Amino acid sequence: MEIGKKDIRALSPVQLTEILTGLGEKPFRAKQVYEWLWKKSAHSFEEMTNLSKDLRALLNDHFEIHAVSIATQQISKDKTIKFGFRLYDGHLVEGVLIPSKDRMTACVSSQVGCSLSCKFCATGFMDRKRNLTGDEIYDQVVLINRAALEHYSIPLSNIVYMGMGEPLLNYSGMMYSVDRITSPDGLGMSPQRITVSTAGVAKMIKKLGDDGVRFNLALSLHAANDAKRNEIMPINESNNLDVLAEALQYFNDKTGTRVTFEYIVFNNVNDGIEDAEELYRFWRRVPSKINIIEYNPIEFADFVNTSDEKLDAFIHHLEKKKVIVNVRRSRGKDIDAACGQLAIKN
Repeated sequence: MEIGKKDIRALSPVQLTEILTGLGEKPFRAKQVYEWLWKKSAHSFEEMTNLSKDLRALLNDHFEIHAVSIATQQISKDKTIKFGFRLYDGHLVEGVLIPSKDRMTACVSSQVGCSLSCKFCATGFMDRKRNLTGDEIYDQVVLINRAALEHYSIPLSNIVYMGMGEPLLNYSGMMYSVDRITSPDGLGMSPQRITVSTAGVAKMIKKLGDDGVRFNLALSLHAANDAKRNEIMPINESNNLDVLAEALQYFNDKTGTRVTFEYIVFNNVNDGIEDAEELYRFWRRVPSKINIIEYNPIEFADFVNTSDEKLDAFIHHLEKKKVIVNVRRSRGKDIDAACGQLAIKN
């Protein structure tokens, strides 16, 4: 950032109005600029064509737009598209467009790297460099939506915060991005089309409840046994299953929203009938549904996907107890775009 220039998308409408009126502009100009930034997703002041050249020059003198750009793009044989997004300071994050029969989903990142070190996730083997700002998360959605329209002529229907990083450890950035994506003076998307996925930060799950969020919440569970979960997800040592169950129940009481449990079934790790029974018992504690997710191998870990026979038995055990179970097949594996595979490769 040039000395003296402000990041214009970090300003509220009130702050922007105060600065522009202080520079001699009429208050309505701030509203015009704000609309260009958040409704029309302008990445430069030159795009703001209903503003005078003098005003655009003034904006350029005093402000910067930290626009995200597409550095790389790969298309999978199943039509999934993975993007390498370059941030204003040179860092890279990844995002994914996942087209399916009934929806067009953007998977976005919330951090450069991750600090949680989940043993099955490629991002967990990266250092966390920094949190993304809300506008950087917003930009990923805008760019992925443009790609959806360009390639498939269908706009985004859903957004999942399941890319690189832990969204609840970037609470303010995540919440600001959701506000800009869902607000009538932003992209105007329904919050019920957004799912934020967490590895389980109990304190921040409760804060979501206190803040009365209207988006969906998913918990990356992967084991309903503390010893096993400690082994594959070190965050469980400080946010164990009892603590998480209490936080998730609190979230449900405050928002009325049923949580989704994400459960990757690893061969000979968490795929037995006793594991399914433990998952059932945990499910009973929290109003929830369960997504069974196919494991996507990464070069840093030795986990293997369970067999079809074990998976069928696992699901049957849950379904006979009236548990709602969805099986999510992986997309984009051939370009390392599937769940758990996102990692910037230098």
